[in-house]
Amino acid sequence: MDTTTSRTDNTVLLQMKNITKQFPGVKALDGVSLDVKKGTVHALMGENGAGKSTLMKCLFGVYSKDDGTILLDGQEVSFKNSKEALENGVAMVHQELNQALKRNVMDNIWLGRYPTRMGIVDEKKMMEDTKKVFEELEIDVDPKQIMGTMPVAARQMVEIAKAVSFNSKVIVFDEPTSSLTEEEVEHLFRIINMLRDRGVAIIYISHKMDEILRISDEITVMRDGQWVATEAASDMDMNRIIKLMVGRELTNRFPPRDNPVLEEVSLAVKDLTGMYNQLDHVSFEAHKGEIIGIAGLDGAGRTELLETIFGLATRKEGSLSLHGTSITVDNPRQAVKHKMALLTEERRATGIFGILDIQANTTIASLKKYLCGGLLNHGEMKKDTDWSINAMRIKTPSQATKIASLSGGNQQKVILGRWLLTDPEILLLDEPTRGIDVGAKYEIYELISNLAKQGRTILMVSGEMPELLGVCNRILVMSGGKLAGEVDADNTTQEEIMTLAAMYV
Repeated sequence: MDTTTSRTDNTVLLQMKNITKQFPGVKALDGVSLDVKKGTVHALMGENGAGKSTLMKCLFGVYSKDDGTILLDGQEVSFKNSKEALENGVAMVHQELNQALKRNVMDNIWLGRYPTRMGIVDEKKMMEDTKKVFEELEIDVDPKQIMGTMPVAARQMVEIAKAVSFNSKVIVFDEPTSSLTEEEVEHLFRIINMLRDRGVAIIYISHKMDEILRISDEITVMRDGQWVATEAASDMDMNRIIKLMVGRELTNRFPPRDNPVLEEVSLAVKDLTGMYNQLDHVSFEAHKGEIIGIAGLDGAGRTELLETIFGLATRKEGSLSLHGTSITVDNPRQAVKHKMALLTEERRATGIFGILDIQANTTIASLKKYLCGGLLNHGEMKKDTDWSINAMRIKTPSQATKIASLSGGNQQKVILGRWLLTDPEILLLDEPTRGIDVGAKYEIYELISNLAKQGRTILMVSGEMPELLGVCNRILVMSGGKLAGEVDADNTTQEEIMTLAAMYV
């Protein structure tokens, strides 16, 4: 399906003029301007830390701009908070979902604006209104389901439904497909096309260039907090976008796959079965220096496999062996003791400590080694954090910067640095490049390759098949909680992987 259509309405619905935003030690936005036309999809691209999300948060009232003007439908606006933005027709679907996980779907959509009858919440009308939005968007979710029991992709669709329910004039999508399958991406694009045809202005932030070129009418590129270019999507290609984003040519998407895989089996998994998830008698061996990809459709058991190995999810049956010796891993503490590390899929919910600074987030998994006479050796903590910042190429004003103020890609690098300080032998990486720009992705790929060359074993979940084929030596394909098969990355195709992924669906 070709989603690109020509637009004749050139009415500028949203204007952002010379927006400036300063954080302690860094100028996040430096006189950025953006015009978004009615009934168009305007893509916003740039490396992590370029200022894309910061610009949108200034629009949405999450941040207050230091300078500049915002015009909506020709009227100057300056929203003090997200509630005010939503009430005035500006909605934002954030990359990092921030939902009430213990409440149901309906509550999350209508929170703060419940329909009432005689002063009491009208549950019947709320159900009807929710079903109406879901039917319109073809979303198949139970309005009474508790949010925390749902996969990330379903929660993402609920967030999109919430934005649409405000009858917004402008909707910002920040990395909306980072946790969606190909089929779900197609569904999202149908929704975006429907909204565009109604005259809604869509701002679409993504690092997936094939999506950007397919769905967008115009593309704006930012770099280091500044505007670089705005051009018609039809005049752009992948190479031009990359050059504008990173300021240089990037000839290869992946580094050479030259890590030597040794015969020694570092990790053996036998009949691993989950107590409370669908993981069903999964067995495989991983060799020293090997990068193993884990593929499969959403809900296939990829994340559950990593979490059960790490002891984060309860094991019902099965065993683990490390270098030929049987080990017990019933919780993450035991996993870390056996030199395992887990990079989780949702960094905001389960990865970062948002209110703490870079140093605390970097050293928190290794605190024991800094203890000296009952006190923490802050000099060593500073030294190790400096190493992590340099090795991971983390863009931050200082170690004292709160991690929540960093871009998503830089947050990911901090977490990687944290786990490397524990000197792990087995790295379990769940979507390690999710929401990360093309330049930072290459750096992560290089890091993974170098770790494998040091003899570490890496298990890597990814929903991007080109990434698995480009980085991994071997790929395990999950389907319905079972291991459907394994393929050699050099001698397989995306079609073969998809056939295996559908085996037990």
